[in-house]
Amino acid sequence: MNVIKAPKILLPKQSIDLKKWSVIACDQFTSEPEYWQELSELVKDSPSTLQMIYPEVYLGKNEDERIQSINQHMKQYLQDGNFEEPKECFVLVDRKTAYNERRLGLVISVDLDAYDYSEKTNSLIRATEKTVVSRIPPRVKIRKDALLEIPHIQLLMDDRDLHIIENLYQRRHDFSKIYDFELNMNGGHLIGYQIDETKNIISDLEKLIKDNLLFIVGDGNHSLATAKACWELIKPTLNERERMTHPSRYAMVELINIHDEGLEFEPIHRVLFHANEDFIDGLMKLANGSSDCFIVHQKTKKIDFPITNNAPEAIRLVQDYIDDYLSNHKEVEVDYVHGEDSLLSICKKHPNAIGITLPPIDKSDIFEYVAHYGVLPRKSFSMGEASEKRYYLECRKIK
Repeated sequence: MNVIKAPKILLPKQSIDLKKWSVIACDQFTSEPEYWQELSELVKDSPSTLQMIYPEVYLGKNEDERIQSINQHMKQYLQDGNFEEPKECFVLVDRKTAYNERRLGLVISVDLDAYDYSEKTNSLIRATEKTVVSRIPPRVKIRKDALLEIPHIQLLMDDRDLHIIENLYQRRHDFSKIYDFELNMNGGHLIGYQIDETKNIISDLEKLIKDNLLFIVGDGNHSLATAKACWELIKPTLNERERMTHPSRYAMVELINIHDEGLEFEPIHRVLFHANEDFIDGLMKLANGSSDCFIVHQKTKKIDFPITNNAPEAIRLVQDYIDDYLSNHKEVEVDYVHGEDSLLSICKKHPNAIGITLPPIDKSDIFEYVAHYGVLPRKSFSMGEASEKRYYLECRKIK
């Protein structure tokens, strides 16, 4: 059984407005409900992936009603014929953002039996950051009855020679263009090319295996872990032949070369709400390095926070301190923020917010780190700024 497979992709019909159909990943702007309100006002009643996802800003609010609505919209969109006929193919993705002229990707599907999010594993597909197991059951609740998969998962590969995706891009005019449009909410521009001949590409990808490692998760690890959990629930109900071909065995993802010039790793910052001044006092005891990090608080403005430049160690120190503080201060909440501008904006709006910036991780070190040491602390890095996150577009039946 190949780890990689061409998915049967569902795309919306040409009559559907892709600018309203395609929306950003559900785990973005979780402290900025105004983003999602503006997006909702833009989409209105148009067919949209917004109606088939659960923005995390709303987690814990009318969950059963939202999940029921998600499942109903999936069913209705299928019944109404909103999709083209399935295309069994890969999709070459050309993404332009406000920060980068080009970032290339390849939409594929991967075997969930080859993925393991354990901190120490020898699986071909591995997590890069620690998985918070308690975050999986609420997401299983959303996915388990869903008819469609609409992924924002991005996997990374280590193709130093720029041989696979970059060569496909050089040949892009040989492929059919299946979408080309401007993304909403300053997300940039998206072009997709249909690639029908996938056998040789799969062979080239499998040659990248090193230290029994093929892909690592760049974004959407909890979504991939949720897909894995749902597959593990289904698997015992199937015979061996059914297990080989069941659509839930696979997850559709976008694969990106970690050496792509348009892929930049950004730190994920922390913001705490309702913390006392003693939080800052304790945090400053970790400031024994030379980084350019800082703490921001409305009462005290910016405070230099020269923690170590060793990014994994800095993140571990800060996250451990936050976890310990939260265990003794139940009223305090933490959020993870992409981009300094967003962090500053949130702290300005919330008088009791305390923001902490963290140093960036060098993307060229990630594969070696995961292969030899296991996962990084959770929320260690972001692939680009918040607006550069993957937009939902392609769908796939999983029932």
